[in-house]
Amino acid sequence: MTSPKYVLITPCRDEAEYARQCLDSVLNQTVPPALWVVVDDGSSDATPAILAEYAAKADWMRIVRREDRGKRAVGPGVIDAFYAGLETIDLDDFDFVCKFDLDLDIPPRYFETLLAWMDRDPLLGTCSGKPYFTDPQSGKLVSEKCGDEMSVGMTKFYRRECFQEIGGFVREVMWDGIDCHRCRMLGWKACSRDDPETRFIHLRPMGSSQQSIWVGRMRHGFGQYFMGTGLAYMTASALYRMTRPPLIVGGLGMWWGYARSLLDRKPRYNDLEFRAFLRRYQWACLFLGKSRATRRLDETAGRRRAARLSR
Repeated sequence: MTSPKYVLITPCRDEAEYARQCLDSVLNQTVPPALWVVVDDGSSDATPAILAEYAAKADWMRIVRREDRGKRAVGPGVIDAFYAGLETIDLDDFDFVCKFDLDLDIPPRYFETLLAWMDRDPLLGTCSGKPYFTDPQSGKLVSEKCGDEMSVGMTKFYRRECFQEIGGFVREVMWDGIDCHRCRMLGWKACSRDDPETRFIHLRPMGSSQQSIWVGRMRHGFGQYFMGTGLAYMTASALYRMTRPPLIVGGLGMWWGYARSLLDRKPRYNDLEFRAFLRRYQWACLFLGKSRATRRLDETAGRRRAARLSR
């Protein structure tokens, strides 16, 4: 039997500060990728030189260079760069695909462990470990507190069939939430787990923007609005986030980003079936708790997937 093959696709731009630490952590994996496609999205710092240096060490590493658009573009810009890498391969040549950022420091058995999870559960469509960041004042590692029901956006490991069935990533800010909810809607499972072998360091903390934490959290609020999240659920989520660093301001920024989008009647994700599924799930989370609501869906995943495939 042949070992499962996975491909990493990494959009990056001006990552010289973090690149070497991330590149070394991938080269040190006990199960390396069959191919690593790094899309340099117009870097103007030392990133291209660093990537060329490391590509010379690993014959399974390929660099794709895009022209400089003049600025960093989160959300749709990142996914555009991801697809620029995806278009250079035949996805059917691989068993798994991972969108993987260049600002991560992952433990040596990271991908070996994710492959083991996938092997144990054929309905697991996407998974990841848990991100931590280093507190600049205390020097201690702090959890980013990502929900267990999602694979995290900076390292989304996908079973190829699941990735193709959900239609890949939406080119909008909340692409990394829509994908996991579409997984569950179609009868797959999605998760992240706080396993010592998959606990990694996010060198650039989640929710921070090239402009400010406030801008990053407002952007997240708009993304929740675009995805179809209800006001009650958004308010509960924002209140919880107010208890996490940065205290108050992070959750408040999320809520105002959502509320302003609602008041401005901005467009939403144009899939009514998805948005209805999302609202039902979110109400179940509010009444039952997120763990129990997710577990109920996971317990029926096989039946729901079989029913969809038989249509």
